[in-house]
Amino acid sequence: MSQRGFDLAQLRTFVCVAESGSVSAGAERVFLSQSSVSEQLKKLEERAGQPLFVRGRQGVSATPAGERLLEHARRILAMSEAAFDDLQGRSLDGELRIAITDYYRPHDIARILKTFSEQHPRLKLHVTVLPSTVIDSGADDHASFDIGLSARLVTGQPRSRGAGGGAGAASVVVRREKLLWVSGADAATHPAAPFQLVLLPTTCQLQRFVVKLLDEHKVSYVVSHSASGVAGLQLALKAGLGISCLNESSLGGGVVACAANIGLPSLPALEFHLLPRRPGESELVSNARNALVRLFA
Repeated sequence: MSQRGFDLAQLRTFVCVAESGSVSAGAERVFLSQSSVSEQLKKLEERAGQPLFVRGRQGVSATPAGERLLEHARRILAMSEAAFDDLQGRSLDGELRIAITDYYRPHDIARILKTFSEQHPRLKLHVTVLPSTVIDSGADDHASFDIGLSARLVTGQPRSRGAGGGAGAASVVVRREKLLWVSGADAATHPAAPFQLVLLPTTCQLQRFVVKLLDEHKVSYVVSHSASGVAGLQLALKAGLGISCLNESSLGGGVVACAANIGLPSLPALEFHLLPRRPGESELVSNARNALVRLFA
């Protein structure tokens, strides 16, 4: 009888490359060489009987067949991990409250949380989007959330993985991204001074930093629009109301990086921190945090 189905290792590599947009970035996520990843993808395409990626100068993108397989692959991998966790006694059963900054992968977060729910079908998940300052200040408040994911600027010496605060323990840096000056895709390539800024409320650490940075560099600007969250900020940018500062994963859909020579100061990186274990934390929350580290990376 001929074998039907797909190899899990090849599917995992395929998903990482598809989500990263390049073979090299995908190879880093699965801890393999680029040649090994390319060989896995070749075998997977042979197995599928059709191309799964379009290769170009900017990386790779999924073909229509690749997009269909990507949805299947995510579910297959999620169920495989759920089965393993269940047999190891690590299946999550109960209620979990998560607080997440809206800067974190806004185009992917729904899929990530869906994958987490599929991996743990007996878990009831409650998700709240909050400013990072609120998440960090509420790290010891057991009444608000069980697990928090916040964004922090890297303005001094880069933190090593695991650096941070909260309950005297170390947070986990699950992701680091570049910060970019951004505008709507149809905006002028070289906007004239004063720059029209689209900002979030001053409760946002990143927006306070942007204003301070521009003041320090004596860059002329006016605040043309104030949005209530990242989604609102993206809409204002698409409408051509000005420029702003966003992390890489917040771009797309009509929002692009500004040219490097328009007279704006350079920006630091942004790290996403998973808050540490609290004293007296339940086994459910600890196991959930460990599972989320893999998904949030």
